[in-house]
Amino acid sequence: MTAILDKEPVILPTKEDTALAREASRAIARYKPAELRVKVDGTELVLPRAATKVIHHLLTEMALGNAVTLIPIHAELTTQEAADFLNVSRPHLIRQLEQGKIPFHMVGTHRRIRFEDLERFKIESERKRLEVMDELAAESQKLRMGY
Repeated sequence: MTAILDKEPVILPTKEDTALAREASRAIARYKPAELRVKVDGTELVLPRAATKVIHHLLTEMALGNAVTLIPIHAELTTQEAADFLNVSRPHLIRQLEQGKIPFHMVGTHRRIRFEDLERFKIESERKRLEVMDELAAESQKLRMGY
């Protein structure tokens, strides 16, 4: 993933960036262009439709003041990068790996986790969490606990 992120520091958009992003995001949403054209050094380029969706999402997040990172689905992350993505500690992530909850492979003495596997784990964990919350809410209603 180091090549993917180029180890650039995370940069939050400025107020000016946020305003520009909000305007551009709204324009893309309003007009839903069949194709998005950009000018680079006087040369007009047509972007693929899939890129238009990604750019719209990027601009929407920037308009909210969020920094955005793109990670290819086939990327391989270090344990620290994976822990950061899941917003957990590295030791907690390593326990999950060692318990077989997230697939990984070794590169020399280092663990690597495919982003696709990490995303699948995150989605499944969230699904389970929501199920448990629904069960707790149902139980508290059954017991008339006021929730």
